[in-house]
Amino acid sequence: MTEGEQQEVIQQVDHWLYNVVIGLNLCPFALKPYKNQQILTVVSDCTDEACLLQQMRDEFEKMLLTDISELETTLLVTPNMLGDFYDYNQFLDYAETLIEQNNWTGIFQIASFHPDYQFAGTQSEDAENLTNRSPYPILHLLREKSLEKAIDRFPNTELIPETNIDTVENLDQQQRQKLFNFLYKK
Repeated sequence: MTEGEQQEVIQQVDHWLYNVVIGLNLCPFALKPYKNQQILTVVSDCTDEACLLQQMRDEFEKMLLTDISELETTLLVTPNMLGDFYDYNQFLDYAETLIEQNNWTGIFQIASFHPDYQFAGTQSEDAENLTNRSPYPILHLLREKSLEKAIDRFPNTELIPETNIDTVENLDQQQRQKLFNFLYKK
């Protein structure tokens, strides 16, 4: 992947992050690190699971070595693999094993986003799936300490999923096409 292609992927992810995740307030914790430029977006060149697991390990280690004031969270974007949602879900199991094997349980966790994200018990076209749909498969590497602090400051965090579903269900078709244009280019 050329540098120009990587920059295009980063721009698309940033557009989604700013307009969907922050713009719709799907994650009330995202605005502050976004404004403070503490979110790193890494575009992976990997095409196999071993490579991606190694890159994920490297990114977690970078987070361990970098002060939170400089790097709070990382979006690891995989444009060359995990396009199939089933494969993506299977990889998440390997990613969790990586966390356990490195004794990072309680230090890191992963949030998942995918162009074909589908919650269990839903139909593909159900609006609630939009809350986790992104332009590319993304592994969001989170510091658990940051998440705990944000949750402590935010009242009623248990209502976030329900609020997010209401938000995306109340978008009209034009708003959906504008915000989720990457889904309509398939």
